[in-house]
Amino acid sequence: MNAVELIRKKRNGQTLSEEEIDFLIQGYTRGDIPDYQLAAWAMAVCFQGMSEQETADLTMAMVDSGEKIDLSAIKGIKVDKHSTGGVGDKTTLVLAPLVAAAGVPVAKMSGRGLGHTGGTIDKLEAIKGFKVELSSERFIRQVQEIGLALNAQTVDLTPADKKLYALRDVTATVDSIPLIASSIMSKKIATGSDAIVLDVKTGNGAFMKKEADALALAQTMVSIGRLVQRNTVAVISDMSQPLGCAVGNSLEVKEAIQTLQGQGPDDLTELTLTLGAQMLLLSGIASTEQSARKQLLSCLRDGKALAKLKQWVASQGGDAGQIDQPELLPAAPFRQVITAEKSGWIRQIDTEEIGLGAMRLGAGRATKEASIDHAVGLILHKKVGDSVKEGENLLTLHLRHQEEDREVISRLQRAIQISSEPVKPPTLLKYLVTQAETISFL
Repeated sequence: MNAVELIRKKRNGQTLSEEEIDFLIQGYTRGDIPDYQLAAWAMAVCFQGMSEQETADLTMAMVDSGEKIDLSAIKGIKVDKHSTGGVGDKTTLVLAPLVAAAGVPVAKMSGRGLGHTGGTIDKLEAIKGFKVELSSERFIRQVQEIGLALNAQTVDLTPADKKLYALRDVTATVDSIPLIASSIMSKKIATGSDAIVLDVKTGNGAFMKKEADALALAQTMVSIGRLVQRNTVAVISDMSQPLGCAVGNSLEVKEAIQTLQGQGPDDLTELTLTLGAQMLLLSGIASTEQSARKQLLSCLRDGKALAKLKQWVASQGGDAGQIDQPELLPAAPFRQVITAEKSGWIRQIDTEEIGLGAMRLGAGRATKEASIDHAVGLILHKKVGDSVKEGENLLTLHLRHQEEDREVISRLQRAIQISSEPVKPPTLLKYLVTQAETISFL
């Protein structure tokens, strides 16, 4: 076996065996196969695609390239949730304590934000003292004790994926469904969960902007789950506008608290219940979606989910008092309002531009090495389809400095477009993809 032979084979549209894929991935991880050969193979994959089995084999080759988390000491079926990323997506902050309160053990690895997308780790670090780096022993013990723990992803998980992604990023081979799907699923499988719920975003603020591409990605990841014995379902949800109203780390924590108090935005609440219901079904805690939602709503209404959030924060060294008093969370000293220049209806929101605007305010990072300001961000007062009057507030910016760069303000103003005619709001939930079928929510 040699790399040139396998590159040629894939270039010609042939199927690679499990052993051939493993040869390529392990050889590249060790440094035996150079960048230029893996880049050529990745480009061949972009043009020729991969079969379902090839994609599953690639996923497991990347899983086997590094450390794997063993969660077998935790009783019950462990269900992980992953989002493909977006703006204002603080779902994990609501979902994790909610499903844990319902009896599903949650042992989750999360990442930091980059560019226009936020990261769960960054949001949690807005809480004073919250520790995001736990030893494996403490991580597992905490799940055993309170049913919930969250950890930052370690460098030892899927090193092949990290190395291959960096190569794809500089060789125009990122946009390949098999390569994207195997990258996501390798990390989920390596973290040890028994089942996986995926939130695949689509729209102008998502990585997969076209609905057809999001559906193809979801179906590919569910197929991987089936082939490697991980029960997997995917929900395709809208990211043509920010999720909820808050964008920025501390602001999103506050909105998550409000949601657990039963006072959150409708879209965030509905998405959380939908994903949570699938987690309860996969765990065996509930037998029907209706009963699953009923259990989750009960945990919201009786305060169990909010209590679980406080217990979680305290267990990871955070100041649980900030959950009872969100005004103690980091707050920016200045506010600036962007108002509507005319009356009408919100026609479109450039979600990616909103996310980039928050990043430029300091809420996100343009490079992995950049630092962030947990206090800054913005609040969106109108969503697509809402009516608006001239001079009415569209955005409130939470600023570190009294006057923000005029270019940032101008770009945020242009990101919200107003129509003179009524506009139908986008549908939040698009599809549910299971191992048996694809169901349209529309």
